[in-house]
Amino acid sequence: MWEAALCGGPLFFYTGGMETIAIIGGGAAGLAAAVAAGEAARDAGAPVRVVVYEASDRVGRSILATGNGRCNFSNAVPADGDYWNGEFVGDALAAFEDEASRRVLSQGKPSTAYANGVLGFFADHGLMWREEGEGRLYPLANKATSVLDCLRAACAAVGVEERCEGRVAAVELPRSDSGPFTLRLADGRFERAGAVIVAVGGTVARDLLPEGLPFHVPEPMLGPLATETCWPRRLDNIRVRGALELWRPDGRGMDPRALGDGGYAPLTHGDERLVRREVGEVMFRKYGVSGIAAFNLSRLVVPGDTLAVDFVPTVRLGDMEAFLNRRRKVLRTTLGAEVTWDDMLRGMVLAPVADVLLEAAGLRGARAVAKGDTARMAPVLKGLRLPVTGLGDPKQCQVHRGGVAVKAVDSRTCAVRGVPGLYVAGEALDVDAACGGFNLHWAWASGLLAGWSAASLPASSGSRFGVEAPCSDSPRLVRQSPGQSPLQAAPRAKRGSTRGVNSARTSTPNHEPAHRDKKGQH
Repeated sequence: MWEAALCGGPLFFYTGGMETIAIIGGGAAGLAAAVAAGEAARDAGAPVRVVVYEASDRVGRSILATGNGRCNFSNAVPADGDYWNGEFVGDALAAFEDEASRRVLSQGKPSTAYANGVLGFFADHGLMWREEGEGRLYPLANKATSVLDCLRAACAAVGVEERCEGRVAAVELPRSDSGPFTLRLADGRFERAGAVIVAVGGTVARDLLPEGLPFHVPEPMLGPLATETCWPRRLDNIRVRGALELWRPDGRGMDPRALGDGGYAPLTHGDERLVRREVGEVMFRKYGVSGIAAFNLSRLVVPGDTLAVDFVPTVRLGDMEAFLNRRRKVLRTTLGAEVTWDDMLRGMVLAPVADVLLEAAGLRGARAVAKGDTARMAPVLKGLRLPVTGLGDPKQCQVHRGGVAVKAVDSRTCAVRGVPGLYVAGEALDVDAACGGFNLHWAWASGLLAGWSAASLPASSGSRFGVEAPCSDSPRLVRQSPGQSPLQAAPRAKRGSTRGVNSARTSTPNHEPAHRDKKGQH
């Protein structure tokens, strides 16, 4: 007996064979997954419906906010050493590149391939870009909207549905081996899907995913650092192009031989060791320091660490005293008089910075530079000490560390182990990286890998496609017969192979990989 499906009425199920891949989160990883799944299904001729559920009123808001609206969408030289849980990331990126060589048109042969599959994917979808310092890649149009426009156009081309203001409250596991997932929406409705890709931040993912999945509580990362405020509050809003060093008292940092090789005197700060040095912009705030260098070090800080601000990063620590003595001689000749510390620091640093440095060194600006004074100033110029007290402003943090534990996920597919059809990507996983486009590179790569994997879910692994939600407007509905399970009522569609298709090409220079520290360990 045929009946219309009404909420609250009898339970009905599709028999039309339209499979559903639900993607929770319309950010970078979610939209990449949607494009990948939609194109793979289209090229395989499979009747798959791809739906993106986004809690806000539009997809891509997080993309538009990146890089101060310019979107540092990738890096020219990404490597697993740039990431937390880098071994997992390295395996996943290798699997992604292997898939990209088959599915991304430009990656199909060496003569047209880009440095990695993410760049090939975006080039094939029309994006052009340019490179800035340290391998940072920005869209040629210099606006994040151009990245989002390419992604949305690709979604529209394969019929991806956007469900904005469609917040999913929970994902329920199938009730049988080949049954569908249930998506519980915040407004009380529920929908079914044969595969689910969770591509939201870790804080949201924890509430969505079933209990028992190994999970690390997310904490904010890539943000400003709070320090003792004696010096920073006097330099509030002053920017310095220098370097930040992170020193740790327990000796777990850089080997003394490496310190010497890098121009640092071993045991410069007592029994401390250098953990990381970041060259870049340092911005002083009343509570501490901000800027890219501070953001990157925020991923590594532990209680008891100390920051050292290097105001002259082009001069080695061991050469700094000699540098100051030579500067004194040149200025004395030029000025024709004794050189004061005001003279020495003028043109090197801003006046407010000079005042702080002189006080930290115990010197007066009007005093003539005396014998031995340069030995007092050299270590201050190369390392103004700021003991770290914590994170400066969590609201400014760009990512969170935490989410689904990588041990629970297959790095080859981004699938949750033991749960066929459930995938996690992007910031939902316990993966993060430094500034410079690495986090977005991971979002694109893991999203694409999850989308391709979901579209290729074989029937033999327990495919749940073919069962759809009640309260649908589909014209093909059938009532469940007495004694018949919903799974028996809904036929399964066969899976097919996939093949990507792309359309454009642009170029980017080749680069030698930069040295980076190894991955962090839990």
